[in-house]
Amino acid sequence: MRPKFKVKFTAIIQRSEKWFIALCPELDVASQGGTAEEAKRNITKAVKLFLETASPSEIQRRISRETYITPLAIAV
Repeated sequence: MRPKFKVKFTAIIQRSEKWFIALCPELDVASQGGTAEEAKRNITKAVKLFLETASPSEIQRRISRETYITPLAIAV
């Protein structure tokens, strides 16, 4: 049996007119839900499914990209 360990990813959740859209930028995986909590549950499931089904080389290709998330302050 393979040992289980946790890897942390980022979930960005934005409200659109009808849905909450969730994105995991490190893996380029997206999902949605009717509420922010549902979108979080759905993106968690989508990331798990991706990690279970993608080839090791595809996972490594996506994880090896540098991802920066930072706030921007712009005068408008």
